[in-house]
Amino acid sequence: MKHSKMPKTISLSLIIFFLSVNAFAQNPLIMDQFTADPTARVFNGKLYVFPSHDIVPPKGEGRAEWFNMADYHVFSSEDLTNWTDHGKILDQKDVPWADPKAYSMWAPDAVSKNGKFYFYFPTRLKDAGDGEKGFSIGVAVADKPEGPYKPQPNHIQRVEGIDPNVFIDKDGQAYLYWSRGKIYGAKLKDNMLELDSEIKTFEEIPQKGHIEGPFVFERNGTYYMTYPHVANNTERLEYGTSDNPMGPFTHQGVIMDESASGTWTNHHSIVNYKDQWYLFYHDNDLSPDFDKNRSNRADSLFFEENGNIKKVIPTKRGVGITASTSEIQVDRYSAKSNYGAASVFLDRLDPFKGWKVVLNKPEAWVKYNKVDFGAEGSKNVKIRARSLTGGTVAVKLAGQDNKEISKVTIQKGGNWEVFSAPVKSEATAVQDLLLQLKSGAGVEVDWVQFEK
Repeated sequence: MKHSKMPKTISLSLIIFFLSVNAFAQNPLIMDQFTADPTARVFNGKLYVFPSHDIVPPKGEGRAEWFNMADYHVFSSEDLTNWTDHGKILDQKDVPWADPKAYSMWAPDAVSKNGKFYFYFPTRLKDAGDGEKGFSIGVAVADKPEGPYKPQPNHIQRVEGIDPNVFIDKDGQAYLYWSRGKIYGAKLKDNMLELDSEIKTFEEIPQKGHIEGPFVFERNGTYYMTYPHVANNTERLEYGTSDNPMGPFTHQGVIMDESASGTWTNHHSIVNYKDQWYLFYHDNDLSPDFDKNRSNRADSLFFEENGNIKKVIPTKRGVGITASTSEIQVDRYSAKSNYGAASVFLDRLDPFKGWKVVLNKPEAWVKYNKVDFGAEGSKNVKIRARSLTGGTVAVKLAGQDNKEISKVTIQKGGNWEVFSAPVKSEATAVQDLLLQLKSGAGVEVDWVQFEK
């Protein structure tokens, strides 16, 4: 997967156009910056993601070898395939009560009420000193989900901690949840800026091991309290259920296991968009050697008949439908053969360039699901590839008979080139795509694209 660099003189409108037409449907969702702690919300029929923003701070600032976050961006999509970066919505320097050099703008949330949009964020207070104490939660308010957001002059009184989450029940009552070693919660006043009850400590949540990041949602009258918990080595996602947004919550199980990459944190949100539930979370895809620079991911989430959450298995493919005429990043595959197929960085020194598929044994394959061929089918297929030995790649529709629709010859050579071949059989509608090495000792594939 490649991400082109934009000229510095490009206009804002062109930036928005550029970003909105580039498909980042695969995991990770965003390929030009680090994004973590994603809160996904639906506003005005569109899905918005409010993540934190991992950065490498200027020399001499922030905390070396730790999380450093100075600002927030917001991203939106209507199809979970094309994402728009609406730019920076809040900076640590703009918060009156915050330490402007703390680099502690950690996991946020955003909700809509009374015709306004409320963005909740944690950061360190001025003169707070070191350690986990000294954090509070602030609110910034906007007329549109993409901002601009204006931070309130003071943080929420009586709240000490991080990871704000706001849940608005069907009766309009809003609740604020947060963490600091344990999970806490309270009602919010109608102004969404002040607590309206005593603070509850959710002692029924497992207390052994680090816990943070609460996210509460409701489905069919059941309230779900979800959270990251270090039960063994790193954070996994767990949940409990209740018939009341203030609990008590009964522990039910694990939503997502510890990351295979060893990333110490996971922070998430769960959202229903167009009648499908999704889990948004993060991992260290673009920074495999440093897990403090993370990237947002999304995968579909499903429920058992009794309301229990089925465990989510992370995928590279992610969510959304990819147009056949786009550059299909098959390195974000849905499945692969048990031999001779792998996804590796195009350039290890520049992970933002993305990945390539390496097929190095005959019959090795990768499958990429949900490609929209439209109603007319395609005339040709193009593959950006290279091979030191040359080879042949079969392009198939994944299914019961894995129907071959084209075969592309990759010429011998060490440089990336685009090779093409006619499509022999019409492919229409949404299909799963399969690429298989038919000859040669090794072929590297960057992307596949169909032409009408």
